[in-house]
Amino acid sequence: MFYSKIFAQGFLSLPLYVNKGVEGSLCSLVAELLLRAPMASSTSGPKKRLSRFRQVVRLLLRKSNSAPPPVKSTDDHKVAIDEKVKSGGEDINWDSVGFGLTPTDSMFIMKCPIGDKYSEGQLVPYGNFEISPSSSVLNYGQGLFEGMKVYRREDGRIMIFRPEENARRMQMGAERLLMQAPTTEQFIHAVKKTALANERWVPPYGTGTLYLRPLLIGSGAVLGIGPAPECTFLIFASPIGNSYKSGINAFNLSIETKLHRASPGGTGGIKSITNYAPVFESVKRAKAAGFDDVLFLDEETGKHIEEASSCNVFILKGNVISTPPIFGTILPGITRKSILEIARDCGYEVEERRVPVEDVLAADEVFCTGTAVIVTSVASITYQEQRVEYKTGEDTVCHRLRTTLTGIQTGLVEDKKGWTVQLN
Repeated sequence: MFYSKIFAQGFLSLPLYVNKGVEGSLCSLVAELLLRAPMASSTSGPKKRLSRFRQVVRLLLRKSNSAPPPVKSTDDHKVAIDEKVKSGGEDINWDSVGFGLTPTDSMFIMKCPIGDKYSEGQLVPYGNFEISPSSSVLNYGQGLFEGMKVYRREDGRIMIFRPEENARRMQMGAERLLMQAPTTEQFIHAVKKTALANERWVPPYGTGTLYLRPLLIGSGAVLGIGPAPECTFLIFASPIGNSYKSGINAFNLSIETKLHRASPGGTGGIKSITNYAPVFESVKRAKAAGFDDVLFLDEETGKHIEEASSCNVFILKGNVISTPPIFGTILPGITRKSILEIARDCGYEVEERRVPVEDVLAADEVFCTGTAVIVTSVASITYQEQRVEYKTGEDTVCHRLRTTLTGIQTGLVEDKKGWTVQLN
């Protein structure tokens, strides 16, 4: 009976433990004891079963003690970059690093039961964390995210740009999705801690930035449709290179006529996680046709531009700069807001108005704004087989606005508006 139980239970469980490496030392000890156990003498059946079981144990032990096969990467170049970064990052080729994930040392996390106060929060090593399969974010998409950058100055110090605006936008989104957001002070405190904990990952001046991704998710378990009883706020970071360089990486856009990014009364005006997966199809189709991104039209009439998949859009005609207004279907971009102010300071007439497709096609310049794209020229727009090209390069209004903005963000231009926060 003893050997029958061992065979029935141990044979089924031992391979699982050995193969997964779970409690390997204990498993090896048990296996060794089994190998040394005396043979049963009552019948031949148990003897044969135990003998067979011992053979399997020996095979598994040899397998578990052997070196694992090397992990093969489908992107050897990215692996090489990651290895350089993790060894210090001094020799990393930032020109080859785009907007991709390179895990850093630490992330920040804190939780809050609805109606209560947030925990103090803490820095933890970057990695996976547990969440209930019935969490509201997984089942109902109750989540928000922000995008921010940490900039390296010429003197080596680091700074962030308008963090209070990100905090307010998250609070606005949290109100819409019935979540509890951190206060502005809590948000900025968490951003500072995350940035300083990952300071060695901030690229040298002019080569890139450290991208921060604050997340607010309904992490509490629910079954019926409704808000989560608990929210989790976290921030992770990843260094990124200068993917969108002034005068080099101008966009070629196509106007999407079949699908819409947002509709009145929806969530287009907040940074909800649910806004982004629906644009995947349009963007994939556009890139397959040779475009960089798509420009969405309003859902009501299909005659006015709204924004691209993840950035706001401006047009220039003469001395007038126009951009679609914030009426609930367009994200209130922080770069957008900053460019509006900078453009006014530079003497341009600025309008927030509904922009018909005809005005876009007749514009002198078109450019996009956003945390990732900064301020990037549009080289062409294609609408129903009609392709229109625009002025790009250093002799453009887009370049002038971008130079001023990035100068403020990196300390080259005096920050007269109090937009930047130095961290060290």
